[in-house]
Amino acid sequence: MRAALKAARNGIGTTHPNPRVGAVVVRDGKLVGRGWHRFPGGAHAEVAALHDAGELAQKSTMVVTLEPCAAMGRTPPCTEALLAAGVTRVVYGSSDSNPRMAGGGDWLRSQGVTVVGGVLQAECDALNRPFFHGMARQRPWILVKAATSLDGKLATAQGDSRWISNPASRHQAHRLRAEADAVLIGAGTLRADNPQLIPRQVRRRGANPLRVVISRQLPKFLSDYQLADTAQAPSRIYCQQAADTDTQQWLDAGVEVVRYQLLADIFAHLYIDGRLSVMVEGGGQLLGALWQEKLVDALALFQAPLLIGGEDAVSLWGRSPGVARVADAPRLIHLQRRHFGDNTMVYGEVVYPDSSQN
Repeated sequence: MRAALKAARNGIGTTHPNPRVGAVVVRDGKLVGRGWHRFPGGAHAEVAALHDAGELAQKSTMVVTLEPCAAMGRTPPCTEALLAAGVTRVVYGSSDSNPRMAGGGDWLRSQGVTVVGGVLQAECDALNRPFFHGMARQRPWILVKAATSLDGKLATAQGDSRWISNPASRHQAHRLRAEADAVLIGAGTLRADNPQLIPRQVRRRGANPLRVVISRQLPKFLSDYQLADTAQAPSRIYCQQAADTDTQQWLDAGVEVVRYQLLADIFAHLYIDGRLSVMVEGGGQLLGALWQEKLVDALALFQAPLLIGGEDAVSLWGRSPGVARVADAPRLIHLQRRHFGDNTMVYGEVVYPDSSQN
């Protein structure tokens, strides 16, 4: 299963909106075939592994990170391919939560195939956290990435934030960015930093993530904005209000403009567009709104040994009111701590006291 997980990771950045799946074929204790799902509409991991194994798939064991699909999608069901290839045993990690595709394990059992589920399930589930989250909530998995001083400041009162984090932390942030389907900022960050929002100096197999800006009023078009260079990556602006002239200039540059009313509308639209994971790199105002709406699913916080101070300095929760009681505060679970020089990254999944939001 660990070999199957390793194969599945090859699909990070290319498979959305489909899950990342890897598979291996084992016969007489030897790995004789390997495959992974590469892109939507392409061969599923099981079919790729069977092709790699050839005739050795007869009387073999298929080990796959996700329960084989049992229904016709863009490709025929993998359950039928396994049966036709002569596979006699199937071992899978995660159960398929897609109601259209679930039930492959039971169908294979009904055909006389030995089926074992739940092997390294936690690791397999973690690989497809955005997929399972989206199936349950119909919106993307939202990761907030932020760099702060020890006193929780994103920037000084004058807006200076370069550089709170060190180069090693920024490289790790690019690795996280390379795993996202979209990278999102607010209009304030666009104006202040003019960021590229593409992964740099890290490996990414698929296209660069969609670059997204949220703004109440559509920003004035400037040809110097790096987001206007859509040859690097696609760009989209969500706005509540827009002048026709500004809209046309953005459209002429190849930037999509979409109207919205609520934050939830934006993420629902991104999910329908197949963006399962969104990395937010915005400033305090945007982050504050996300925290208040309980939309943050995970946090990657890079802390530097600095003290910025100042009542007007930008904080991780912006100027939003926050929580009234400590008991109402969101908490991080499954904590990971890593050191990058003198910086510390704290990574965890966010849970809210109101379980209906989890």
